[in-house]
Amino acid sequence: MPEVKIAAETREEYGKGAARQLRREGRVPAVLYGHGTETRHLSLPGHDLMLALKTPNVLLRLDGLRNGSEIALPKAVQRDPVRGFIEHVDLILVRRGEKVTIEVPIRVIGEIAPGDGMINQQLIQIPLEADATNIPQGIDVDVEGLEVGQAIHASGLKLPEGVTLQVEPDTLVLAVIAQQGAEEPEGEEGEAAEVPEAVGSAAGESGGGEEESAG
Repeated sequence: MPEVKIAAETREEYGKGAARQLRREGRVPAVLYGHGTETRHLSLPGHDLMLALKTPNVLLRLDGLRNGSEIALPKAVQRDPVRGFIEHVDLILVRRGEKVTIEVPIRVIGEIAPGDGMINQQLIQIPLEADATNIPQGIDVDVEGLEVGQAIHASGLKLPEGVTLQVEPDTLVLAVIAQQGAEEPEGEEGEAAEVPEAVGSAAGESGGGEEESAG
């Protein structure tokens, strides 16, 4: 995975007020930790960070630190629940050759066999262990020609060299199931069949955000 360079600045002021001021300036408060080092408080350019985080498990090269550049992985990202901009990010230090456990997106490719089947995907992401500087951006699952009743389990995934599963091999990734079709009631000849009025309900989800707590 290529590294994305980010110009980092060390910050000395912490707390909600300082964090809000950084955001007004187009920067994002961040903390950097790992490998037994003291937690470092940073600020990062908001636009550059937003673009970088569009890549899953992106590797960030933090330039401009007091002890030189560091390589880090985003560990947790807080976003504004309404506008979606980044409010805070936790970064963890990594070293070349170090193994890390991450979740990687599953990408479904191909077309199932013609008929009344549909894909029932159980896993959207899958936990893997990989070299910190060689994390796959996604794992392709080929469903070409699969028929109703066939399934793909974790053990059937094709993983890059050096990458290992962090789930049980028999974990179900996806299956092809029959579509549920409702039969129309039969009525008198020339008359429309009477169908009971359907009653449905919908539930919405709401997300919440919080101010920077780490400083």
